[in-house]
Parts: sequence; C-alpha cells; structure tokens
Amino acid sequence: MRVIFCPDSFTGTLSAAEAAEAMALGWLRLRPEDSVITLPQSDGGPGFVSALNGALGGEIHTELVSDPLGRTLEASWLLVGDTAYIESASACGSHLLADDERNPALTSTFGVGQLVAAAIAAGARRVVVGLGGTATNDAGAGLLAALGATAQNGAGEDITHALASGGLGLRDIASVDISVVSDLLRGVTIEVATDVDNPLLGLRGATNTFGPQKGANTDLVMQLEGSLQHFADVLGRRPDGKSAAVALGAGAAGGLGFALLHVGAIRSAGIDRIMEFSGLNAALKTADLVITGEGSFDWQSLSGKVVTGVARAALDLGVAVVVVAGQVDLGRREWQSIGVHGVYSLVDMVGETEAFANASSALSDALERVARTWGR
Repeated sequence: MRVIFCPDSFTGTLSAAEAAEAMALGWLRLRPEDSVITLPQSDGGPGFVSALNGALGGEIHTELVSDPLGRTLEASWLLVGDTAYIESASACGSHLLADDERNPALTSTFGVGQLVAAAIAAGARRVVVGLGGTATNDAGAGLLAALGATAQNGAGEDITHALASGGLGLRDIASVDISVVSDLLRGVTIEVATDVDNPLLGLRGATNTFGPQKGANTDLVMQLEGSLQHFADVLGRRPDGKSAAVALGAGAAGGLGFALLHVGAIRSAGIDRIMEFSGLNAALKTADLVITGEGSFDWQSLSGKVVTGVARAALDLGVAVVVVAGQVDLGRREWQSIGVHGVYSLVDMVGETEAFANASSALSDALERVARTWGR
C-alpha cells in the first residue's frame, strides 16, 4: 500500500511534522512493507511557516516583536524569493499565554504587524499571512498600528495606543488614519491564508464564534462585539466601495483578516496553499489511503481546516481518508458528509492522560491499531 500521513499540528502536544512521523512509525510497525509519505499540513494557523519551509526551502528570518500582551519575544517568518510567509500565531498565538493571561479584551496583533513590516523592509514584494490559532480579538487594529496607522478620539486627541491595546479599547476611537499603511503597502501584494471563512461580525463572527475559547465570558463577548462593530464603522468601506467586515475570512484570527482585507489583501484557504506547495495534491493521485488529523476534530474542522481540505481533495480522486484526532466531537453523519471514511479519537483509544503526557508514542500506538483495520 501507498499511505500518506498529512496531519495538522496537535495543538499543545505535537507539531504537524512530529504528528506525521509518529503516525508513520506506528503504521510501519505492523506493515513495514508499505510505502509511506509524510506531508505535514497547516491551515494558516500554527505550523504554517514550518510546513512551507519544509516544502519550499527558503530563508528563515527571526525578529524581536511584541507578544499578545506587549512583551518581547522572538518570532520567525520565511522568505522564498521575494515572497514572505508569516504565521500570525508566532506573534500572537494562544500558546504564548498562560491560562490566566487569556483575555481578548487586552490582547493585540501588534507583533504580526511588526513581522509584516520586517518582511517588506527585507525586500518582500508579496506577503502571505497565515491566520489562525491567535489569542486576539482586536480586528487587526494592532497590526495596523504597527504598520503606521494612527487614531484619535472624539475630542481630536491622539489615542493611537488604543489600536494596540486590545479589542475593548477600540470603542474609544473616533477616527483612524491608515494613509501611512497604504503608502507602505504600495507595490506589495498581501495575501491572507485563512483557516476559517467567518465574517467579522454577527453570530458567525470573530467574537461570538471564537471569543469564548480565548477567555471571553458572555458579558465580554457582547462588549467586544460592540467594540469591533464600532471599529469597522470607523474604518468604513474600502476604496472599491466594499465592506471588508462581511468578506469571507474577515473573522479569522480574531478579526485580523478584516484589517488585512481592508487594506487590500486577497484571501485564499490556508490548507489549499499548503497542499499545493507540499506536493500533497500530486501525491494523492497515486495514494491508496490518506491519514490526517488534528488536536480536536470538531465543528470548527468543517470550515476550512486541514481535515476538510484533505478530505475534499481525496474525495475528488476516490481515495479513502481516515482521521486520527486527539479528541472527536463530531458524529458519523457530519464527518461522512465531508468525505471522511473513518475516525479515531486518541483520547478514547489510549486515555486522556496518555494522549497528552506521551502524545508521540500514544499516536504511534494508535496508528498501529488503525493499520490492523485499514491495511490491506
């Protein structure tokens, strides 16, 4: 058999590359004669730069930038020719904060803007920003501040600091000047690779959908929704007359997609970009089985995540897809609807303690069991 292992990262335990290797190891224990390929994937969230670096090569650059709470950290981005690839989570990811630090009222995307500015200063004429896995809900205001945007309150006083102070501070802003941002981006193509297609506002928007998992209670969700609505109204429409707030992917990464789309970015699905560059699309044509996975296979997985992208591509070629995830919160009807043929929960197979404490070995053990069913 020819088997492809192409998981996303198992957030908090394994990178996509580590998960792919662990899967292949477990499978080969039982079926050493099979031909296996490891092609780690990303949807634009954590692992985006690593997956692209493995597929495209290029030069890794490291910058000192602000983390979600304004502390200094090192974050990396990739330069391939004149194209820069930036992973938003590297500067404002949830994994950068302790549990008691999670507060989307205060967290900022300023560090992502610093990475974009650094890439342009290094000569990039095209910048692809992977969105996902962030701790922020500031509609990308912090990014705009890092790129040179300024803000005033109703009294005409400069409150540019409010752009980089988190989502709740946006309600005090009466006007925003992004002319410096526009000048900086002139001649540069910006692309956002999103893991979801949510708009900025509403029941499917950034705040209502993702705010609670970032630490927002019911009251804060309502406040942040109003704050982002106000900010979108202040920015207004783009020069082409369209509102970035309703665009697909505007709600990605706590609304970071909105800010980038507002200043002229184009959108692509992150997983489509990785599948193309990693060689997965080509490899699927000769595969007998595809095994993918992620930390949590849940309803969010159905909106532009790795598993959905892989299943869609494999379905077109008639290749069976098996998902092995840390935990599974979808029913058979839901996962079959996207072209998945079998689903396994690591927590159910080896127990929660083992799944988190010894993730790599637990995943290998699980794949050995999967091979008994799916090997032929």
